[in-house]
Amino acid sequence: MALRTLQEDFQAAVLDDPAHFVAQVVNTATASAECRIDIYAQAYRLRLLEALAGDYTKLAILLGEAQFESLGHSYIAAHPSRHPSLRWLGRHMAAFLAATPPWSGQPLLSEMAAFEWAQGEVFDAPDATALGPAALAAIAPESWPQLRLQAHPSLRRLDLSCNVPAIWQALEDGDEPCERHCGAPTQSWLLWRQNLDIHWRSLSVDERWALDAWRNAASFSELCEGLCEWLEPERVPAHAAGLLKGWVNAGLVTALRSD
Repeated sequence: MALRTLQEDFQAAVLDDPAHFVAQVVNTATASAECRIDIYAQAYRLRLLEALAGDYTKLAILLGEAQFESLGHSYIAAHPSRHPSLRWLGRHMAAFLAATPPWSGQPLLSEMAAFEWAQGEVFDAPDATALGPAALAAIAPESWPQLRLQAHPSLRRLDLSCNVPAIWQALEDGDEPCERHCGAPTQSWLLWRQNLDIHWRSLSVDERWALDAWRNAASFSELCEGLCEWLEPERVPAHAAGLLKGWVNAGLVTALRSD
């Protein structure tokens, strides 16, 4: 048998059906061929569960060991590893929890998964040099109307209906999680990386809209026009400039341009 064929058959045995590979494995005094194959198959699945537990530490605490293991097996069956890196194994977890009983009846679980996955994306995002406050001072007055920004690659935004961040923080601190709250209205959250640390904070409705508009290449004048939905027109320019200053100070902006 060619080596490639042998390797492919072994992979198939580990991933799915060990029966057809038994003839290629010898029995020993301590373990049968079936048992020896099963050791590899079980070790592979345990490694996948370990990767999921590493990505979703607080979700695992909320569910408990047995329930998280059950979830992990169900998830792996629905979304087997297709990428050379285990980093991406859990990318469908939030959607899986939201759509799959019995977990679909508990929105806190899918939102916790989304929050934890977003933190991982924030941490892994490419590096980029953030602008400092001096960049704003250097903008000519006539350039402000067409001013646009480039966001830091680590920036992420989530809309959550449950108090997930508070529960996550309590678990991170080793405390008992606070009472769970889920339901309307949803709260928008901003997540980003600054100085290798992951940060997050809630967003007001107007800042959430403004941030989305900036990320979609809206100009300063377009931003001001949209913010009139929440503020008197005379207050809008100063408010928009204040938002931009706060984003720059937080390290969320990597470039400004006027075109």
